[in-house]
Amino acid sequence: MFTAYAIITVITVLANAGIAVADFARAGFVLANSAAVEIPPAWLPWLASLKAAGAAGLLLGLMGVPVIGVAAATGLVLFFIGAVVAHVRVRAYGTLAGPGGYLALAAASLVLAVMR
Repeated sequence: MFTAYAIITVITVLANAGIAVADFARAGFVLANSAAVEIPPAWLPWLASLKAAGAAGLLLGLMGVPVIGVAAATGLVLFFIGAVVAHVRVRAYGTLAGPGGYLALAAASLVLAVMR
């Protein structure tokens, strides 16, 4: 079970760290996506910080602080539920796969962290 937890959590860490970097860099696709869901560009550094903090917390969980890992996974699940709601609110179904995928990774990390 630990192997599955470690693999999924590493993937979740890398995915969230990567999108946080893209958010901080204000990549074109990030700006287009945030505009599609009516998120002001000024919010990007704050949202990126939350994703980076979640990735760091998951990493700490892997390194032996399980309570931080569970808290980080919970935070990311809540964050990406909000992202899915933001997409559904404006009917941006074409870009829903992104936050849906991140939500699935965060949820899997959470379930595996709790079951471990």
